Amino acid sequence: MKHDISTIDDIDLLVRSFYQRARPDESIGHFFANLDWDHHIPRIVSFWRMVLLGDREFQGDPMTAHIQLARERPMAKAHFERWLMHWEATVNDLFAGPKADEAKQRARTIAAVMAHKVSASSS
Repeated sequence: MKHDISTIDDIDLLVRSFYQRARPDESIGHFFANLDWDHHIPRIVSFWRMVLLGDREFQGDPMTAHIQLARERPMAKAHFERWLMHWEATVNDLFAGPKADEAKQRARTIAAVMAHKVSASSS
């Protein structure tokens, strides 16, 4: 039986499993090709710990980072939709419960806002 997201280890598993699914994707994998994974994974885990567990450790500006990345490699709404598809599938594969539902809902909001902001910044 699946359990809900409740610990840092759960979020670490979610993030690592998501990237295992997303990195080989032909549509979005190239966005992850040159990342320093030893730096990126803990940073993304910290972000989702803030979002889902209320931890205050995360420092950063994901919006600016994605806008800068989009200047180098254009991003379209379809890329964010694909990211969301992998995120939701990963959550569904691993977890069930209110926090898992929140992880999907928060990701939907993040994807919509980022898609809008990134496309607005490139026009």
